Amino acid sequence: METARFVNALERDLAAVAAVGDDATAASAERLIQALRGSAGMRLLETLAEAALEISGQLPEGHVEVRLAGSDPELVYVGGEAAEPAVPASEDGLTARISLRLPEGLKRDLEAAASREGVSLNTWLVRALSRSTAPPARRTGNRLTGYGRN
Repeated sequence: METARFVNALERDLAAVAAVGDDATAASAERLIQALRGSAGMRLLETLAEAALEISGQLPEGHVEVRLAGSDPELVYVGGEAAEPAVPASEDGLTARISLRLPEGLKRDLEAAASREGVSLNTWLVRALSRSTAPPARRTGNRLTGYGRN
């Protein structure tokens, strides 16, 4: 899905509204358009993520993930049997939602790591957090069990 065409349509709409004003209005609209470019794309991604969660909640099995292909998102259906659950269920079967604010550079790094593993950013974060709260590795004979890091 090409989000650039939606962002461009928003820019054209704002420019058309500004065209009815004077030069100062047009200059203000241009500054707003510049500010809108990055924000609008992120808001579209957030909307797609919410839609994927809602659709996933209505599916009998599997779930829908939003994945980035370059700078464009893709909605991908992941079947129930072959896929790991995206979010571990709590004891009562419900899941919790949080908002997380990250520096933009860290977010890009996390998205790249998730992309390398072929999973959504949410799935990658849940797995990383689960590993960080797992009990430490134990020695059993000559074997070491647990998670390793490079």
